[in-house]
Amino acid sequence: MIVRDRPSGLRLFFTLRGSVLKRIQPVLLFNIAFAVLITAVHGSLFDRKITLTAIPFTLMGLPLAIFLGFRNNAAYDRYWEGRRLWGGLVADAQILCRQCVSLFKGNELAAGSLGMDDPRIRIIYRAIAYAHALRLRLRQMKGHDELRPFLSQQEWQSLSKYSNPPAFLMHQMGMDLRFCLHRGLIEPCLATSVDATFSSMMGRAIACDRIKTTPIPFSYTLLLHRTAYLYCFLLPFGLVDTLTFMTPFVVAIVAYTFFGLDALGDEIEEPFGTSENDLPLDALCRTIEINLREAIGDPGVPAPLLPVDYCLM
Repeated sequence: MIVRDRPSGLRLFFTLRGSVLKRIQPVLLFNIAFAVLITAVHGSLFDRKITLTAIPFTLMGLPLAIFLGFRNNAAYDRYWEGRRLWGGLVADAQILCRQCVSLFKGNELAAGSLGMDDPRIRIIYRAIAYAHALRLRLRQMKGHDELRPFLSQQEWQSLSKYSNPPAFLMHQMGMDLRFCLHRGLIEPCLATSVDATFSSMMGRAIACDRIKTTPIPFSYTLLLHRTAYLYCFLLPFGLVDTLTFMTPFVVAIVAYTFFGLDALGDEIEEPFGTSENDLPLDALCRTIEINLREAIGDPGVPAPLLPVDYCLM
């Protein structure tokens, strides 16, 4: 995710970090070169003059802009829902940590120094591992080395056997809650609230999977993609008789807008990736880790992740 102050003045026109310009640069340059060629031959193609008025472009341009806007709104809804789900996961993790510290019985207050032998500490550390495992799953990244400090050796080795590591970790947290309930370490009425927090965390992971595995219908995206390309490459023929040498400049502005909107919709449609405009899942997981480890007095609290060249991952 790009994190920076909004550029002002001329800097706004020359800012490339976070812009879709790099993504659309090849097709945009080709479109401009094509417009220059059509302007040079004054709209003739293979010695045949192609005459187009502005009417078809007016009829096509307005619906195209409207449908691109609808599609980008749908893509942004997915992006914003993903952010809300991860914001809720940050809150659920802190609630779970507070419940483990304050609701469970013990000879002493839950602290990181008690180690994995204490079920309260195991649940808190698994909550951290749960966030990291969900991030790795959504980004389709292999390996679970980042989870090793928060799990027992046996649990960490068992992760590779499961297709859904977050679900496995949630199952293990539920088993620890059952253990505490049977040992009288928590009252049944209080265990219900802890279980509700588990359910909320699991529901957020399932909702993220839904966003990940249910893209905007491909036929809708393909139709807009084709129409935008046809519009921009036919546009020089409709402008050259009126604008003459200014045709490539106008085509460049229109093509940048339509190609950029099309590319932007593609980019934010999948909010859990690793591109510059995707959600900063690394930073959100680090926030969860910092909050929970500080709450139990763990001396190994890491530093928050900061943007690198305006990009927060």
